Amino acid sequence: MLLNSDLWVSALIRRAEIAGANATVVRRGDTRAGTVIVKAWDTSTRRARLYSEAFGPDGERLWIQPVESEFESELDAYVQRQVGYDPDLWVVEVEDRQGRHFITEDVAGD
Repeated sequence: MLLNSDLWVSALIRRAEIAGANATVVRRGDTRAGTVIVKAWDTSTRRARLYSEAFGPDGERLWIQPVESEFESELDAYVQRQVGYDPDLWVVEVEDRQGRHFITEDVAGD
């Protein structure tokens, strides 16, 4: 059984804060079933990565990097396009010296 989106986002923010990172909800989506995008900002290298929520064939939550770019503006443009497609979308930004995303589910490429 999946957690509601608002509860999952709250847990992500709490994990980040406990580890000394900063996490902020940039956009609130549907509390129960909104998809989540996490933008992980590495403050030491000044680079960002995006992680988008997806669901595997078994219905479990997993994470992919939908777009990779050295330019934050391209990542932000991707997020804005997704908001246009999905008005229930959540966007969370995590700032961390080590660039951690604090996602506990499977992440493709990690």
